[in-house]
Amino acid sequence: MNLAAGLVLALLAALALNAGFFAQHGATNTMVSLSLRRPLTSARLLVTNRQWLLGYAAGWVGWGIYIAALSLAPLSLVQAVSAGGVGVLAVLVHRLGTPLEARERLGAVIAVTGLALLGLSLTVSVTPAPRAHTATLLIVIAMGTAVAGLLALVVARLLHSAAALGCAAGLLFGVGDLATKGAVGGYGLVFVPLLAVCTALGFVALQLAFQRGRVMETAGLSILVNNIVPIACGLLVFHDSVPTGLAGVARVASFAAVVAGAVLLAHAPPKPADHSGLPEPVGVRGGSSTN
Repeated sequence: MNLAAGLVLALLAALALNAGFFAQHGATNTMVSLSLRRPLTSARLLVTNRQWLLGYAAGWVGWGIYIAALSLAPLSLVQAVSAGGVGVLAVLVHRLGTPLEARERLGAVIAVTGLALLGLSLTVSVTPAPRAHTATLLIVIAMGTAVAGLLALVVARLLHSAAALGCAAGLLFGVGDLATKGAVGGYGLVFVPLLAVCTALGFVALQLAFQRGRVMETAGLSILVNNIVPIACGLLVFHDSVPTGLAGVARVASFAAVVAGAVLLAHAPPKPADHSGLPEPVGVRGGSSTN
């Protein structure tokens, strides 16, 4: 009963979180003054925007439901269900005026298939998993935070900034999820400030990403990375059990499917061709025609 309730809560959390991401992106993407150099001005622009505030409130509701889900079910299972949220985001994008490409539609189908396989794998009970080592969990969180900092501070300046910041946000949210599981799982109060810091830094990185790219290459990419980290660490760090036989095959296939679906949904679109180097059309110069 606890497991089923936890997974239902995980799905509800995904709905709330991704609806919130979509609303925040729509508001932030139109702002031109967000900058870490002007934090107060940037914060004022955000909190005075009604659409952004609604999205932010939805995100907090989703995060609260996600914490409740983690208290009832293993991390890898909760995150696998939450991974279906990227499909919700894709549907919102499609319904509200941005048609999905064939690759993105395929990604949504694969992600939903992964959720179905996960449901099939739950028909077999598994033995309880041994507890994770607190030191290992702290090391993984520290390493993830360091890599996120490298992406946000270095890679974002050299390569595609929206994608780099989206990855950094997803990584910070991912290790924040590990800290959240540590806090609700009784691993110590040290994980409470860690989850607060990781979530706050992820929030900043994601808002900056929203301003620099389309929703699927920012929120979508963030969700992708945020899916991979808890699923992998749920298995490797928290020792989440996998059933044997066909149920075990379905469980592993479900993890692969939700991640593959997120990859297809989160890819950045090709940049438009740059025609600046082409010769100017005959008869047109400086915006006026010649006779």
